[in-house]
Amino acid sequence: MSSDKNQLLGAIIGDVVGSPYEHHNIKSKEFKLFSRRSSCTDDTVMTIAVAEALMEAEKQGALDREETVKELVDASMHKWGYRYPYAGYGGTFVAWLDHEIEGPYNSWGNGSAMRVSPAGWIAEDMERVRAIARWTAEVTHNHPEGVKGAESVAAAILMARQGASKEEIKDYIVSEFGYNLDRTCDEIRPDYRFDVSCQGSVPESIIAFLEGEDFEDTIRNAISLGGDSDTIAAIAGSIAGAFFEIPEEIVNKCLDRVPAEMKDVLSDWYNR
Repeated sequence: MSSDKNQLLGAIIGDVVGSPYEHHNIKSKEFKLFSRRSSCTDDTVMTIAVAEALMEAEKQGALDREETVKELVDASMHKWGYRYPYAGYGGTFVAWLDHEIEGPYNSWGNGSAMRVSPAGWIAEDMERVRAIARWTAEVTHNHPEGVKGAESVAAAILMARQGASKEEIKDYIVSEFGYNLDRTCDEIRPDYRFDVSCQGSVPESIIAFLEGEDFEDTIRNAISLGGDSDTIAAIAGSIAGAFFEIPEEIVNKCLDRVPAEMKDVLSDWYNR
């Protein structure tokens, strides 16, 4: 089982490792994990934003929907979005950041799932984790598929860190969310194309985790599928980081590419 000190790094590592391959897909597991082009993208920026918002809501003594949404919308997501304006956000999310769109915009995109991992670590029971995941999604991604994507990933993280087997995680996700997890990476890979929807990327990400022999193998599975590589790897990595130990060398190489102010948030998260 993963060490608590690496709680949010699974998603961030997946994002950093996948970043060079988002627009230059590689349909193979044989690739260099880190290169000069490896960097944090919007997946990491918004994961940090969600972590900070949940911590602030917790400090106010009210980790409820109202306080969480207030911290997400009024503080963290806009603040971090403005600090990193070229991180690779989708066009509609940029309009939301710029206040051209007020309120949620019925998105089913995988942005809700890529940023949700803090929700999987901040509570200990499934009902609570799914509620918090839902709140983090609904500020933008209030379409049922957007919410489902976030809830399913947070649920898998909770189960993984509490010692559930892969089969138990798979059975729960299938029964609760209806995703088809009976495909294999080899079956998905040949025809899989860029798909930013939750319904077209979250199941694939979970399958990459279910087939992973260890943390690194999970990340390689995810990126080898192609498509929205950094986000698929971030989602798969967020679950794998709760299930497997993350090799120290991979942690260190990733942290070398994470800005200091983001590492400060990670430090606050681990020390809270």
